[in-house]
Amino acid sequence: MRAIRSSEIGNYLYCRRAWWYRKTGTPSENQTELAAGTDLHRRHGRQVLASLLTRTLGLILLLAAILTLVAYLAFQWL
Repeated sequence: MRAIRSSEIGNYLYCRRAWWYRKTGTPSENQTELAAGTDLHRRHGRQVLASLLTRTLGLILLLAAILTLVAYLAFQWL
């Protein structure tokens, strides 16, 4: 007996015909659109990663600036 995955159930509930085509191995007729969608998701993933890295760098620089200000003020009191 083959295990049924939750993604397969989701595909079936979304579109029974697409699920059947995938199960029987029938190739999709809209390969161009699928490739464009895959490319769009790949580009979006890179943009998300770049924004996370930029945000992390900004937070590190902000922390460094705060620490520098605290050190400067601490030496002014001495």
